[in-house]
Amino acid sequence: MVIETFDPKETYDLGVKMGEQARAGQVICLNGDLGVGKTVFTQGFAAGLGIAGPVNSPTFTIVQQYEDGRLPLYHFDVYRIGDISEMEIGYEDCFYGQGVTLIEWSELIREILPEHVTEVTIEKDMEKGFDYRRIRVEEKE
Repeated sequence: MVIETFDPKETYDLGVKMGEQARAGQVICLNGDLGVGKTVFTQGFAAGLGIAGPVNSPTFTIVQQYEDGRLPLYHFDVYRIGDISEMEIGYEDCFYGQGVTLIEWSELIREILPEHVTEVTIEKDMEKGFDYRRIRVEEKE
């Protein structure tokens, strides 16, 4: 499925919709260049889960946990990991637990991802406008 958004609110709203439909054990791989709206999407996703507090990218901590929604949210940002061994502690509890895992820059840790994931790829197209985004959502088996 491909969705086009034309402002950050539409990207946020798509995140809300997907958060409302999220299920326990789901792993969502969120990919795209810097500045495409991954954090905006994630904030909407968290809102869709009923998480009320601020949601920011965990760039310097690798993972942020949010427990106050209808499902726990484990938000990973693996952009800064230098080696896959940095992910060895506890990621399985998140990937295979009772919450939802959202992973920014998941292509960097592809070898440890579960077999079934939902891949969300966000791309810009400046010819269609500064705020335009093409968002591809695919179930990977």
